[in-house]
Amino acid sequence: MSCVLTTVCAGYEARFAEFAFEPGFAAAVDQHAAEIRERLGARAAGLEPAAPDRAALADYALGFLDALAEIDWREPVAYDYAVCRLTALTYLVRRHRLVAPRG
Repeated sequence: MSCVLTTVCAGYEARFAEFAFEPGFAAAVDQHAAEIRERLGARAAGLEPAAPDRAALADYALGFLDALAEIDWREPVAYDYAVCRLTALTYLVRRHRLVAPRG
């Protein structure tokens, strides 16, 4: 299951560089990450957000990618809802070290 997470990270980790000059994109990704955590039930009592369950996140990513394939979505140069969502998935994977980074 971590294969799908590795694939998403490979495609969207480079988008992190855009945060420096696209604050709206950074804010949108942050909101998407929070929504994904909420949807997957990753709650923590402290100030630090809990890590999402790797298998649940992989299932979510797979379902999201399947939905994008059904509508024949193509990644735009800028960002849209799907790019924000996939970048947020990548952020969560990297932030919580859910898969090993590419070497």
